[in-house]
Amino acid sequence: MTDLRVTPTPTATCRQATEVGTVTLVGAGPGGSDLITVRGALALAVADVVVYDRLADPELLELAPVRALLIAVGKARGVGAHQDDINAVLSEHARAGANVVRLKGGDPFVFGRGSEEIDALTAEGIHCEVIPGISSALAAPALAGIPLTERGAAASFTVLTGHRIDDADHDWSALAGSSSTLVVLMGSSTSSMIAARLLEGGRPEREPVAVVHAAGTPQMRTASIDLSELRSSGCPFPAPCVIVIGDVAARVRPIG
Repeated sequence: MTDLRVTPTPTATCRQATEVGTVTLVGAGPGGSDLITVRGALALAVADVVVYDRLADPELLELAPVRALLIAVGKARGVGAHQDDINAVLSEHARAGANVVRLKGGDPFVFGRGSEEIDALTAEGIHCEVIPGISSALAAPALAGIPLTERGAAASFTVLTGHRIDDADHDWSALAGSSSTLVVLMGSSTSSMIAARLLEGGRPEREPVAVVHAAGTPQMRTASIDLSELRSSGCPFPAPCVIVIGDVAARVRPIG
């Protein structure tokens, strides 16, 4: 692991137990522990409690003080801690005076339910801060050599969730008719359905698709297919994956 330990400044001290503490939402970045921001590492270095997600690199926990309480609240395919229970854990420790870090994969406000946690805590009068992280929507394509925008090829990109697509508020006609690069997060298990919706809307069968698995980690792999193949065969890798759809996806570097 890259050594990211930092010496906290004199002002970055823990609160007394008689005071209400603070909750800081920290984006852990897309995968590898060396992709967290410096500010995120500083926050971990003075944490009393770290409440962390499944997709946050476990090595990041080594940045917290030895005395820090570490609480896992990860979810996978809907199985895991309920959001109300997570909110309650954050509130309980902050009210006890702790400096709480809520460590979330990627960026807290990109499909991370960070705003829900902020709303719940501020409603109780608990001070919250947010430290952005590098979302895998941006990092995975970059690490795989894919420019999401490129002069003459793509002037925009759209990020969408692949989770529970029947319930998601997607305008499939607009997505299919757009020339925008599409970036799909959490779409490993629904990729065939996503491809079918886009093809039904008129996107070309031979449109390039790149799949990036475990971006930023030693397990990172990539695959280059087309939209028709994605519909028929689905995602070639297990989660976590980022799926890029559009002409720029043809630039993906073979990895793994």
